[in-house]
Amino acid sequence: LPQHIDELRVAGMSATLLSLGSRAGHELGRGKLEQILIRGPQGYAVMVDAGNGTMLLVLTTREAKLGLIFLDLHQAAKAIAKVL
Repeated sequence: LPQHIDELRVAGMSATLLSLGSRAGHELGRGKLEQILIRGPQGYAVMVDAGNGTMLLVLTTREAKLGLIFLDLHQAAKAIAKVL
């Protein structure tokens, strides 16, 4: 994370997103939450399920290639899931 971003604040916001996303997915009949994507003027925030109740969060610039980000993110999530 960049130095100006508070880690505890990011953890709290991520937990809130996870809770709301899980509830929305369930209530809308979409099943288990797999991914959350936020797009803003400065870039993207992407969270994916990494197994055992763990989510992996990645922050990117606006110029990032999302296809490559998704590929790397899912590979990293699989590696994390093996460790957990």
